Amino acid sequence: MPNPPICETLHLDQRKLPAEVFERISRRAGRYKEREERARQAWKNFGKPGRDPQTVGNIFNVIATQGSWTPHLKIAQMQNHWDQVVGVENARHSYPVDLRDGILTIRCDSPAWTTTLTYMIPLLTDTIRRRLEGLTINEVRVTGPQQQGFSRGRMTRRPRY
Repeated sequence: MPNPPICETLHLDQRKLPAEVFERISRRAGRYKEREERARQAWKNFGKPGRDPQTVGNIFNVIATQGSWTPHLKIAQMQNHWDQVVGVENARHSYPVDLRDGILTIRCDSPAWTTTLTYMIPLLTDTIRRRLEGLTINEVRVTGPQQQGFSRGRMTRRPRY
């Protein structure tokens, strides 16, 4: 006995079969024509205003301003160029530690450098505001080195009775 036609085996309607087979091919041809048209338009509009290439720096500026990254980038810029803010000698003995709620905290190597930078607070505030516009600094705090004290667990004084 001969094999039945494939349409009967797969239970397909012979009238709809050409449309199902060729629909995918016709969609692909439509997409190809759209791509050709877009390429033609791109060549036609080449060099017109609004089509100029942008530098990567401009793209990053747009991303930074829209993503509110600007304060973080300004803080990093201040840390990387700290010597331009306080001077080379002061930068060797101090560094910015934190900026929260408009309060800039600066850590120094010794109490002498802490005193020196404390006297420079108005100048530092003015310099930072001029060079890093958009970075809000309401107060500057200068701290010295961490104190080496006795820990509570050992060597604590106990009153004698």
